[in-house]
Amino acid sequence: MDEYESLSHSKWECKYHVVFIPKCRRKTLYGELRRHLGELFRKLAQQKESRIQEGHLMPDHVHMMISIPPKYAVSQVVGFIKGKSAIHLARVYGEKKRNFVGQHFWARGYFVSTIGRDEAVIREYIRQEDRRLEQLNLWR
Repeated sequence: MDEYESLSHSKWECKYHVVFIPKCRRKTLYGELRRHLGELFRKLAQQKESRIQEGHLMPDHVHMMISIPPKYAVSQVVGFIKGKSAIHLARVYGEKKRNFVGQHFWARGYFVSTIGRDEAVIREYIRQEDRRLEQLNLWR
């Protein structure tokens, strides 16, 4: 059985695939930034009780698989991560490089998709449950 997260009155498994880009798709995610962004994203996610399961920094965009508790909206957590990371980048790298425009490092939108269970796996699970119930003679 899968490991589920838990809150005080619920068990949950809410995972999302999130993609976002720097403004104008600038290819600035390599070099110094790349080393620091992964750890920064993880720390920011922890502040919202979320966990980054998987992440990949491409030259002009970020992919991450993030687990977010149901008490937070996806937009709230993604907005928090993008906003706080932009502020951090402006403070740390803003003086060195002039192509940072204040705290506006990330583009406005993002892509999000839920990561659910495969339909075939659920069908097989239900079939196994039916077999167990038949063995117990509960359906007869």
